[in-house]
Amino acid sequence: MLIIAVFVFTYRRQNGESVYSFIVEFIKSIYSKYAPYSYQEVREKSKQLGTEYTMKEYVTQILMIGGLFAAIGYFYFYSLIRAIIYLAVSVMFIPYLAYLRNKKAYSEFLFEEVQVYCTNVINEFNTTQSFVKALEGVRDSGILEDPIYSDVKKVIDMSYANGTIDEAVEWFDSKYPYYMVKNMHQLFVQITKEGAKDSGESLENMMLDIDLLVEGVYRDKMDRQASHTKFITFGIALYFLAILVQLLLNVSTYKVMLNQWYVRGLLHAIIWTNSYFIISGEKFYNEDTGAE
Repeated sequence: MLIIAVFVFTYRRQNGESVYSFIVEFIKSIYSKYAPYSYQEVREKSKQLGTEYTMKEYVTQILMIGGLFAAIGYFYFYSLIRAIIYLAVSVMFIPYLAYLRNKKAYSEFLFEEVQVYCTNVINEFNTTQSFVKALEGVRDSGILEDPIYSDVKKVIDMSYANGTIDEAVEWFDSKYPYYMVKNMHQLFVQITKEGAKDSGESLENMMLDIDLLVEGVYRDKMDRQASHTKFITFGIALYFLAILVQLLLNVSTYKVMLNQWYVRGLLHAIIWTNSYFIISGEKFYNEDTGAE
C-alpha cells in the first residue's frame, strides 16, 4: 500500500496534477456512478442549503471514527491486522452517515415547504373560492421552491387536463404523504364536489390543525436533538466494556483467553452488535421530519 501511494504521488506530480485534486475527483466519480438518483437529488439540495459535509468535516470524521475503531480493533484483539481491518470498514460507513445527514436536511426543507404550501393555499382559497385558482395564486406568489413549486404546476396542469382535481390531488398525496396535505386536499375535494355555503369555519379549523401538527413535529425535533448526544456517548462507552474487563482480569490473562476461538467470536459479536445499535439510532435521529 505504501509503494502504491508513493507511485500515485510521484505520477501525479509529474503530470502537474495535485494528489488532493485527484483523490477528490476520484471520490466524486464513485458517488456519481454508484449513488442512486434520489441520493444525488438530496445531495444537490443539501449543497444549496449549505448542509453537506465539507472536506474538512469528512477528514475529521475519518480521523475520529477510523481512529476509534482502529483502537477498538487493537485493544480487543491485540492484533495490528484486525485494527487496520476495523479502521477500513468503519471509514466505509462515513458516506452513509453523510447520506443520513443530507436526508435529514432535505426532509426538514420539504416539511417547511409543505407547511408553506398548505397555509398559503388555504389563505388564497378564502379569496378565490376555487382550489385551482388558489394553487395558481400560490404558484405565482414566488414563495415556493422546487420540487414543491414544479409539482404544484403539475397539479394545476393535470386539473385542467382532466377537468377534475381528483387525479391531481391523489398524485400529490402519494408523493408527499403528510397528514396535513391529505386532510387539506380531502377538505377541498369535498368542497369542490359537494359545495359549501360557508367553508370559512372548516378552513379555520384546518389552519389550527396544521399549527398543532407543526408544533408537534418541532417538539419531536428538539427532543431528538437533546437525546442524540447522550445516545452517542452511551453507545461509545459500551465499546470500552471489554477494556474494563481487561483491567479486572489483567492484560496477560486476557491475552491467554484470546487464544480461544469462541472468545474472539464473542468480541466480534459485541463490536458488530453495538455498531448496529449506534447506526440504527443515527437512522432514527435522521428520520423524515413530519412524515407519517
